[in-house]
Amino acid sequence: MDNFNFYNPVKILFGKGKITELSDNLPEGAKILFVYGGGSIKKNGIYNQVVDNLKGFEFYEYGGIKPNPSYESCLGALDIIKEKGINFLLAVGGGSVIDATKFIAAAALYEGNDPWDIVGKGAEVKDALPIGVVLTLPATGSEMNINSVMTKKETAEKLPFKSQKVYPRFSILDPEYSFSLPKRQIINGVIDAFIHVMEQYLTYPVDSPVQDRFAEGVLLTLIEEGRKAVANEKPDYNNRANIMWAATMALNGILAVGVKSCWATHAIGHELTALHGLDHAVSLTIVLPGLLDKKRNERKEKILQYGERVWNITEGTDDERIDKTIEKTESFFNELGVKTRLRDYNIGTDTVDFIVNRYKNRGLSAIGLQKDISLDDVKELLMARL
Repeated sequence: MDNFNFYNPVKILFGKGKITELSDNLPEGAKILFVYGGGSIKKNGIYNQVVDNLKGFEFYEYGGIKPNPSYESCLGALDIIKEKGINFLLAVGGGSVIDATKFIAAAALYEGNDPWDIVGKGAEVKDALPIGVVLTLPATGSEMNINSVMTKKETAEKLPFKSQKVYPRFSILDPEYSFSLPKRQIINGVIDAFIHVMEQYLTYPVDSPVQDRFAEGVLLTLIEEGRKAVANEKPDYNNRANIMWAATMALNGILAVGVKSCWATHAIGHELTALHGLDHAVSLTIVLPGLLDKKRNERKEKILQYGERVWNITEGTDDERIDKTIEKTESFFNELGVKTRLRDYNIGTDTVDFIVNRYKNRGLSAIGLQKDISLDDVKELLMARL
């Protein structure tokens, strides 16, 4: 197992009715900017519950954050923060709202000229406004981690940043807050969490049985609960609770300690989303099977382990077992109702060439944390997904 440091200070308030503990977890005298998305929280009653529990606090609203949040859409929040003297941010929504709030928190105290440098150039986040979260869509794990992904519309770029300064102080996770979501969003959340686990687990063995079995347990839970979510005509509390907690556990840092993570699937998927507006989870289902096939020899030991422990694939040659494992993975995504080929979205070779050239223009010769996915690999695996 590799050396590691682990730190996660996020306080989780999990369960039905936990919104009543919101005010107890806000700093005394906080001047709050309440950040949310397209207004669905006003239709499903969550907005009123949040407002009721903000009584006694001075707060202002900033709505309209859309999926794949853009840099441009966050700039107005910075004006409100400056004008009103905001000293606390409350994100009410899913990963997009939380990610946008993290960027706003960092940008509000950024001393440089262009806050986009935090994302585009990796500028250091020396400080950030404190954040609280009320989660409404389980998927990204942003409620319990330091990660954020932002899009710049002007250049059609979707890029990540991370900083311990943007850890939420607390996150309220009420499974009932996911009841009004379209089934498509629940399924996207299951897939997003599933591939978060895969990026940390399905790389190279370093003798980390605790992390491996944690990861396999989360994968099995997502498979079981994802299938239930598709089959259920009405939301089931335990099903949504299990999905919500699995998504949080998938990316709160615990699965990544001491192991070799990748994140190449996400890097390529972000390009597809930025260029074509694909749902984040959809882009990942397109890329992952191709990446596993392309790296079947280098990652053979972990793919075989994954196939055996998660899909019960134990018979055949190594190549036959790897083929079955990749097929099972893609079939699961299809079973959830997601198409997994570029041609399904009218995406062709022009996009493949554009992505590879964009990486070259950024000075990259390989991607992934292990730098083991060459640009030739990227082109070949995407061409295989047409």
